[in-house]
Amino acid sequence: MSEGKSVLVTGGSRGIGAAISLLAGRRGYRVAVNYHANRGAAEDVVRQIEAAGGEAFAIQGDASSETDIVFMFAEIDRRFGRLDALVNNAGIVAEKARLDQMDAGRIERMLRINLLGPLLVSREAVKRMSPLHGGKGGSIVNISSVAAMLGSPAEYVDYAASKGAIETFTRGLARELATENIRVNCVRPGTIDTEIHASGGQPDRAARVAPSIPMLRPGTAEEVANAVLYLLSDEASYSTGSILDVSGGR
Repeated sequence: MSEGKSVLVTGGSRGIGAAISLLAGRRGYRVAVNYHANRGAAEDVVRQIEAAGGEAFAIQGDASSETDIVFMFAEIDRRFGRLDALVNNAGIVAEKARLDQMDAGRIERMLRINLLGPLLVSREAVKRMSPLHGGKGGSIVNISSVAAMLGSPAEYVDYAASKGAIETFTRGLARELATENIRVNCVRPGTIDTEIHASGGQPDRAARVAPSIPMLRPGTAEEVANAVLYLLSDEASYSTGSILDVSGGR
């Protein structure tokens, strides 16, 4: 078993998660690439990390299921023996709708995946990182969205609400763990050109909203990954409870 730092990236097989996984591998992390359904995409990320001389493995699991989360961490314990970093990236959007068009099933799914999941995953990470449980500390980065500030009216207020809660969770957990050598921070991406827009029924959304962004373009997954790896690193050693915008000025 190697001694490099280890990181779990939830939803690490595509889009922003894949970019984070790949950059973490290049920075010397051993990477657990979590995926829900697309095993081929996760294994491709692992192959790219290994081809560059890094260490990684793909791990299937629903990052909103307590049973799956506990299994994932048991596998990380077996493979890496420790966990130094966590990126809560897994999340969903849904089709554009007003609140009065949403049913309870959609809202419950949104909150389960985008909020309950990160809380449960973070709980298991703290059990590995905290000195209260025999750990040596670590770093957690949550992925929010500029929607938390803008509210996403007439698009997906449920998504915006889930991301606003993630920011509150970040601040609270950061203060809870500040004396335990665990830093908790958040990246707030704006409109990023990834396939998540298609999953919400708006494949052209990034290009369509570009004129409303001060920098007049959507961001890239790699730009978000750079911010995440900064917050994970010792370069951000005095930052906890912070929210870093990667939004082109929005």
